[in-house]
Parts: sequence; C-alpha cells; structure tokens
Amino acid sequence: MNLSAELLRPFRPRAARWVASVLLVLTVLGPPVLFMVMAANDLDMSGADVIGMLATAVVLAWLCFRQAAVRAVPDDDGLTVRNFIKVRRLEWEQVVEVRFGANSAWAQLDLSDGTTLPVMAIQSADGGYARREVGRLAALVQLHESDQPG
Repeated sequence: MNLSAELLRPFRPRAARWVASVLLVLTVLGPPVLFMVMAANDLDMSGADVIGMLATAVVLAWLCFRQAAVRAVPDDDGLTVRNFIKVRRLEWEQVVEVRFGANSAWAQLDLSDGTTLPVMAIQSADGGYARREVGRLAALVQLHESDQPG
C-alpha cells in the first residue's frame, strides 16, 4: 500500500519539544555566561565547582535533547516509536488499537502480544493537536487492518 505523505508525517509533540529546546539552549549558554559574570566581578570558583557545574549542564542538555528527539515515524510497513529512552520498531500487524484517554499523559498502543507501548510523541499537553494526531495514527492502524487476509 502506498500511503500519502500527509498520513506518513512523523508524529512529534509540540509543547514538550518547544520547552525542551528552549531549556537546551539555556543549559548550553548558562555556564559560559555565569563564568563571564563571575570573572567580571572578580569572583572565583574552585575547580570542583566548575567541573560540577559543567557535568550538571551536560546531563541536563542530554535530558533536554532526548525529550526533544521523541517521535513516532510511520511508513508503509510499520511504525518506529522513539520514546525518551527506548526506540521500538513495530509492524502494523502488531498494533491492535490506539488509545488516548482523558487521564493519559500520552497515546498508548495495545499490541498483539498483550502489552502496551506508550507513544510519547502524542502528548495530552498538546490538546486538540494531540487528539487530531491520535486520529491520524488510528487511521493508519485501521488502513493496515483492512490489508490483512481473513
């Protein structure tokens, strides 16, 4: 089945990606600005303080990058879900249902093996946009159900 480019657009959160991107920039720019301000005011930091601050900035930058990289990428054969830590590739046949309840932080996929997989790319914080994206993902699942024999 050759699906339209619109249906196969990657799923990405809006609010979380924006916040993570802004925090990433602040985390990268913060330490150099702080070092310059301290130097201009003749304030000294110990080597351990500098290392601690830089290590904290690196960890925070990595966390922001991981949150900004969350997505789900559909194609003709299946869906690749990149959540905060793990990446999982699913064939369409493995996806039984798409759920997005009122109390859910993000969409959930019910899988044929009886497990569920969160899709952090579709987050309730995005409101109506998230509901439309869940509809698009459900439509993709339904289109591939109709391709199954039997």
